[in-house]
Amino acid sequence: QVQLVESGGGSVQAGGSLRLSCAMSGNTYSTYCLAWFRQAPGKERERVATIYRTTGSTSYADSVKGRFAISKDNANNTLYLQMNSLKPEDTGLYYCAARASPSANCRFFGPREYKYWGQGTQVTVSS
Repeated sequence: QVQLVESGGGSVQAGGSLRLSCAMSGNTYSTYCLAWFRQAPGKERERVATIYRTTGSTSYADSVKGRFAISKDNANNTLYLQMNSLKPEDTGLYYCAARASPSANCRFFGPREYKYWGQGTQVTVSS
C-alpha cells in the first residue's frame, strides 16, 4: 500500500507560480511511475507530468511544457510540481498518483492505470 497526500494548492493570478507537494508513505519502491494529474469541472482527468522514480525520466503534457517541472526527493519520499507562468486554464483539482512499473514509459499510462491516488489539492488561477 502507498499513501499520498498533496499540499500547496491555492489561488493565484495569471502569470503567478505555485509549488505542489505530495508526501508519499508506505511501500514506495524505486520502480514506480509517479505522476501529477488534474481535473477541471466537467472535464476528464488529464495527465500533467510524470517521473520515473528510479531514473528521474520525465514527461509533460504539451499544455504545460516549459512552464511546469516535476521533481522528486527520494530521501524524503516527496514528489513536487513547480508551476510557473500559470494560466486560467490550469485551474483544477491536482492529484498525485503512483503505480509500479518495470520501465520508465510512464507517459503511456492513463489515469485508470494508476493504482494509488492522493485526495487532491485545488489550484485556481484568475485572469
